[in-house]
Formats: sequence, structure tokens, C-alpha cells
Amino acid sequence: MVSYVLAIDQGTTSTRAILFRGDSSIAVVAQQEFPQHFPADGTVEHEPEDLWSSTLSTCRAVLHQAGATARDIAAIGIANQRETTLLWDRASGRPVHRAIVWQDRRTVDLCARLKAAGHEPLFTAKTGLLLDPYFSGTKLAWLLDNVRGAREQAARGQLAFGTVDSYLLWRLTGGRVHATDATNASRTLFYNIHTGGWDDALLAALDIPRSVLPEVFDSSATFGLTEPELFGAAIPICGIAGDQQAALIGQACFSPGMVKATYGTGCFVLLNIGGAPVASANKLVTTVAYQLSGIRSYALEGSIFIAGAAVQWLRDGLKIIRSAEESGALAQLADASQDVVLVPAFVGLGAPHWRPDVRGALFGLTRATGPRELARASLESVCFQTADLLAAMKADWHGSASALSALRVDGGMAVSDWTMQRLADILGATVDRPRIKETTALGAAYLAGLQRGFFPEPDRFSHHWRSERRFEPKMDAAEQARRLADWASAVRRLLT
Repeated sequence: MVSYVLAIDQGTTSTRAILFRGDSSIAVVAQQEFPQHFPADGTVEHEPEDLWSSTLSTCRAVLHQAGATARDIAAIGIANQRETTLLWDRASGRPVHRAIVWQDRRTVDLCARLKAAGHEPLFTAKTGLLLDPYFSGTKLAWLLDNVRGAREQAARGQLAFGTVDSYLLWRLTGGRVHATDATNASRTLFYNIHTGGWDDALLAALDIPRSVLPEVFDSSATFGLTEPELFGAAIPICGIAGDQQAALIGQACFSPGMVKATYGTGCFVLLNIGGAPVASANKLVTTVAYQLSGIRSYALEGSIFIAGAAVQWLRDGLKIIRSAEESGALAQLADASQDVVLVPAFVGLGAPHWRPDVRGALFGLTRATGPRELARASLESVCFQTADLLAAMKADWHGSASALSALRVDGGMAVSDWTMQRLADILGATVDRPRIKETTALGAAYLAGLQRGFFPEPDRFSHHWRSERRFEPKMDAAEQARRLADWASAVRRLLT
């Protein structure tokens, strides 16, 4: 009898491995941080070996802590930082360069050239994405053009491209499997979300050879077996999804109109829109939510660059708190008569503006403004940005007007009761925080367990989801409208 599914949650600053039981409860967790590398302004890199070694060590750690062996594991599921890009030698397995992280902005000029040449409408129509350095396609083009000999090697079929899931899958299977799933493929800028395949016209526009690309599988599928010597016996790898899609699944948002928000360093809001992609008129992106049994479901996604990072700024930049947990208690003590607004455009504004050129600003400062008011403004800025995303989603998708009455939340900021109550107040909607906080890992585990019969079909799995606390809006409607107007005014002043 197998007892667990092993989820690998490979994130931007750390890797976690979690063993889930058949009732979705967590048995054991192990986590390991790894270094970030910033070679130049606007560049962010990871050592690929750090991604691999932290994955291997955390997986071995949870097996040891649980007293389990490989034969106790039904399957492995992988959730990963999505757009981070790797290129490696097929024969040796050695990467030709450090991984270029999703936050990296080195391809701004390339994106600008592609836009100037009139290519963005084609990319958006086929991929649902914008031409932005955030996505993998221009990162891969940069590697081929800037790593000596890479383009020639690629032409000879000697190199393999992948997002982090593909790289880990390659390493776990001893180089036997070069594959990804539809959610990660949909973040590359050269995957057609309508046809479900790599697109020749987009590959040509980026000058990327097909020979480097992985095979695309369902999100729940038998990808391959781990090398037996890694964990003592082979374990099937049966689930892969990008981290935000995995969180959508872990939150059991399987029905169109269900929406989740993950509050980490940034914030990612995904709205399930069902089986038909919708073109956004409000600078959201359309992405594959998951693909099961060959059937794709889609989501509208909005990305906020600064969420938890605003709390880090309070702690590390201003040094007005010692830990993130203090921010809510400090904000609760703020002077209600002061209308201080922070627009945290420290690295530009994400959706629905996509303005990397603007920078942050504080409005409404007085001599009485202090740490309490700054803490409140920082936390409220995340609530206001979420409201902007949900407004854009309502405008883009006809089915969302009545459906967006409840938001399921996860991530570090979601543990703050004050912040979640203020979020409900600003949105004028219910905010639900789940009992199982590790929703990203749970989504990866579910995909793997579904393939192996360890977890039930989505409609039955949805019954596993439980709310730990529900936050209902309490703010007066006139006050809510005034606060939203103050925010909108502050953003307009930065954008003009």
C-alpha cells in the first residue's frame, strides 16, 4: 500500500518537498533556501545545480523524516517557478549558462524591437501573453545569441531548453525525459494556446529552433520514472504545473468563475474561465489553467510585482518592523484620519498597466505620518492592486460579474488577519483562507495523485477543500468608494 504523494515546490528563493496523505493532509515538510545572483542591474540568475541539489536534498529529507521509502510514494508532482529559463547540453547535462530567472529584465530591448516591428499582436493572439521580458521566449533567444557557440550547438540538436520543471524532470529521470506540461509551455511565448502546440511562426520571429524544445504533456500524466539510485527505487513522476496554476488547482478552483490570489513576493490572481480562451482588453494575460485528458482549461491572470515585497521594504528598507508578522498589528494602530497612499511601483507596475518605467510614490504625507500609517499604506496597496485586477477581469470575461463574489487566498500575506479583512473591505467581496496553506504543493500533489488513482476526480477532490477562516466585507460602501478613488488618483498621477 502506498501512503503518500511527494510534491516538489520549486520556488524563486527556496525549494520545498512535502508528503501528502490521501486525505490531502500534510505529513512532512522540508525546505531549503538557495542563493540569488544579480550579475548586473536588472538581471537575476540561479545556479542550476542549486535548483537540483535543493530538490534532491529536500525530497530525501521528507522520506527520512517520515520513515518512508520510495515504495511508500504513489507518485511525484512538481510545481515550479514558471518562466525561469534553462539551456543545457543533452549529452553531458551541463547547463550552458546560469538559469535566467522570471524577474530578469535583460531582454527589454529585444521586446521593444519586436514590438516596433509589429509582432506583438501576433504573439498575443496566439499565446495570450504580452511581449515582455517576464516570459521565457526572449530569455531563450538571449541565451542562443549570447552564449558562445550555443546557436551552432542548438542547430546540431545538442542543446535542450526547459523551464525549471523540465530541468528537474531531466535530472530526476537521468536525462531520459525531456518534457513539460501545457501550463508551463503556455508561459514561453511560442506555445499556441488554441492549437496546443509549439508555433512555427512564433519560433521564427524569435529565431528559436524546434530541436531545443521539450515534448508537451497533460498536467496529469506519466512523465517518467526517477533513477532508482536517487531514492532507493524508481518513483513515477505523474504531475507538473507552473506554481500559480498549481495553486489554482490546490484551491480546488475547477469551475469557471472561481478565482484565487497568491500573495508572495508579488501577487498572482487567476480566474478560471473554462474551456474557451478569452482575449483580454485590459492587459491581463490568458493562460492554460490546466490540461487533463487532453482537454485544456484556461485562466485570465493578473500579476502584481510588489505584494509581500512591500512588507520586506518596511522591514529591511525602512526598518520600522522586525518581522513581517508585525505589519498587520502596526497597521491596525494607524490614525484613521490620515489618507496615506503608497503606490509600490518599486520595479514598475504590472497588470493591468504593464508600465515597467514608472516608480513608486507616497501620497498624503503629513507631519503626523509615522510607521503605523506607512504599514497600513503598504498593506492596503496590495488590496488596491488586487481590486484593479478583479475589475479588469470583470470587464474582460462576461461570466465573471456574478462569479467574482469570493476570492480564495494563499501565500505568506494571507496569514495576516488584518490584511485579509482589509482586502475583503476594499473588494467588497468574501475572502476565504483555506485550512491547507500549502496550496501550490497540494496542486502538484493532486495532479500526480490523480494520474495514479491516489486522489479522486476534480469534482470529488473539491470536497476536500475547507475554509479555515472567512472574511466578510465590513467597510461602509461610501468609505470603500472614497478609498478606491484615492488609489486611482494616485496611480493616474504616476502614469501621466
